[in-house]
Amino acid sequence: MFRPEGPTARELAVQALSSVEHGYDLLAPKFDHTPFRTPEPVLDAVAAALARTGAASGGYVDGLDLCCGTGAGVEVLARVCGRSVTGVDFSAGMLDVARTRAWPAVPRVSWVRADARALPFAPAFDLVVSFGAFGHFLPSELPGLFSQVRSVLRPGGSFVFPLIAPPRPASAGYWKLAGLDAVMRVRNALWRPPFVMYYRAFRLADVRRELTRAGFEVELTPLPEFGRRADGSPRVRMVVARAH
Repeated sequence: MFRPEGPTARELAVQALSSVEHGYDLLAPKFDHTPFRTPEPVLDAVAAALARTGAASGGYVDGLDLCCGTGAGVEVLARVCGRSVTGVDFSAGMLDVARTRAWPAVPRVSWVRADARALPFAPAFDLVVSFGAFGHFLPSELPGLFSQVRSVLRPGGSFVFPLIAPPRPASAGYWKLAGLDAVMRVRNALWRPPFVMYYRAFRLADVRRELTRAGFEVELTPLPEFGRRADGSPRVRMVVARAH
């Protein structure tokens, strides 16, 4: 799962016993060599889908990557936004790594350290994306999180993110994720500060309900690059939530 350049077992253990913020500060220099970074095929598929929707709607101007980490989502936005791209994250270490990378002069790329639950922006964006960050939010935090995203979007703007279909209960993947969640709950019951990373807490039905309550119209777009499961359902969807 990890490349040779990735973190050692000891480094992962130290991260796991830290807070989410400090843990990602520690992991940042090696984050791109771990399986926690969103895979390139997912990033490419979302970029292609955004290019199609942007062409149909007149294009995107200003984009925000929510919980940007080292900037994988910023790369996606840079392909489809014409004027500016902003990455926001609460880990100073992740932002430090992101700043060292080569970024295009157009669109303009900037970085802001802030908590996604208290975004320091006016309604300045017509596109917000996020990749792989939602496991760090408890279900009770989704209403506030989605309201924050809604508050920084211009009218008609979109909040977009990929959502992988959960494994079937009879599969090994299902029990692996269940085991990881159980370990995390035990860890948080016994150790402080907590490290919030639950792999099964972000459920589509809950997400659609809370997005609607926050003032979004929700559309699900299959990403054809990943095919369909045996029952015909998409393996990966792109959630497109448009602000009223």
